[in-house]
Amino acid sequence: MEGVVIPLNHVLIVAALLFVTGLAGLMFRRNVIFILMALEVMLNSAGLAFVAAGTAWAEADGQVIFMLILAVAAAEVSVGLGLVLQIQRRFKTLDMDQARRLHG
Repeated sequence: MEGVVIPLNHVLIVAALLFVTGLAGLMFRRNVIFILMALEVMLNSAGLAFVAAGTAWAEADGQVIFMLILAVAAAEVSVGLGLVLQIQRRFKTLDMDQARRLHG
């Protein structure tokens, strides 16, 4: 039994839409947690594009790069969680505009 074949351009369009959604979230949201979530969406969309391209060309390179993207995402989450805790402790808010104004 053969699986469903999805054309490469459809997957790349979905990856581009996810990337634009993450970029919009990064630009328009001011909460640190939403900014970190938008970065995760952008990283996952890049990983989706690499896996789709690797599958289309029957190479494992896309999956290897996706593993690298997962490692970067894990590091980003751990550093981001530390930043969120420090910002909340120091400024008593997670709004980046207010934290920028407080400077102290």
